[in-house]
Amino acid sequence: MLQSVTQAFQKNEVSSREFISSLQSRFDSREPDVLAFISEENRFERLQKEAEELVKKYPDVNNRPPLFGMTVGVKDIFHVDGFTTQAGSKLPAHDIQGNEATSVTKLKNAGALVMGKTVTTEFAYFTPGPTRNPHNQNHTPGGSSSGSAAAIGANLCDIALGTQTIGSVIRPAAFCGAVGFKPTYERISREGVIPLSPSFDHVGIFTNNVKTAKQVASVLLENWRLETRDSKPVLGIPEGKYLENVSKEGRKHFESICELLIANYELRSVRAMDDFDEIKSRHDAIMSYDASQVHKEWFAKHESLYSQKFSDLVKRGRAVSNYKSQIEARDKFRNQINEVMNQNQIDLWICPPAIGVAPKGLDSTGDPVMCLPWTQIGFSAINIPTTKNEDNLPLGLQLVGKWNSDEMLLAWAEQIEKVVRKI
Repeated sequence: MLQSVTQAFQKNEVSSREFISSLQSRFDSREPDVLAFISEENRFERLQKEAEELVKKYPDVNNRPPLFGMTVGVKDIFHVDGFTTQAGSKLPAHDIQGNEATSVTKLKNAGALVMGKTVTTEFAYFTPGPTRNPHNQNHTPGGSSSGSAAAIGANLCDIALGTQTIGSVIRPAAFCGAVGFKPTYERISREGVIPLSPSFDHVGIFTNNVKTAKQVASVLLENWRLETRDSKPVLGIPEGKYLENVSKEGRKHFESICELLIANYELRSVRAMDDFDEIKSRHDAIMSYDASQVHKEWFAKHESLYSQKFSDLVKRGRAVSNYKSQIEARDKFRNQINEVMNQNQIDLWICPPAIGVAPKGLDSTGDPVMCLPWTQIGFSAINIPTTKNEDNLPLGLQLVGKWNSDEMLLAWAEQIEKVVRKI
């Protein structure tokens, strides 16, 4: 397993050459089927050089940074020194370059090695790239962080960076059997990342387990506070129109997870989000308006190079006339959910991360509706892989914490992972 060879490298039990050779062997056997990464000439020659430099910089095993030797896939809307950013688009690359993302620099400074750029949908919206689900190639890996989720699901790197504007960390993580963590809005810097909707964009991370997610979060999150949680959280189930979106298979799985949890935790069903249709339309209005502003100059120059889906988004955004009132309604919604949690003494919401397993085919990235409200209000969320269905497709559980309670969410998620995870 990738994790064990990374740990061996961290402890000087294997040389940098043996380490990179092991990575390359895994990559060569899996990547051609998954297509998680943007192609790169001499990838492993570069990694070999960087690994040797890392060992030279930190020769003492006991004095190495926290992510020493861990490999990172970086969604191709993040700028990375030495790499071209294409953002899954057909726009001239020189028009969309920028300074290295703060999150990437932080990971490098913590000892991580950039494995490469991962495939994204066009500008992190809905037009898919070539990536396939690592568990069943006939199914989507999700989007827009498709390559990052698939890279973790295929065990091609230790960490991957993604973004979520509706459901683009949690949903692909669920589809690909990865842990996906979306922090509270703006707790991970968005500097150096091409935006889709600055009102909703979150930088998130993919890993193989909650422990690693916690380790990476401690490096990336602003004002990180160490939290341990021996107490058990009260888990809320948001009954009503929101949960009605879940497929029959998804609902059956969620109910089976609730049955597992009820032996160890208190579960409280609470009616919430009766205005869910309004929540969805508000999200689209804000996101489309933001996208039309972000892409104003690029779209004027290169309209013909955009996909129909993205063109429609920009044009829809131009027609939004009530942006300010929609933002105010979003803030009111955040306060309402916070109040519901406080009134019912709920520590975490539990809910499906997607309406079901990854849909068949590569033309669609699936429905992000189960992530939408939590992204809109900026609450922290995490997907924990649970099991697989008969088609070998992963299912998961989404946990949602309060605003700025990321440390508590991760501590409790590590605890809950031990109960629900079967893969």
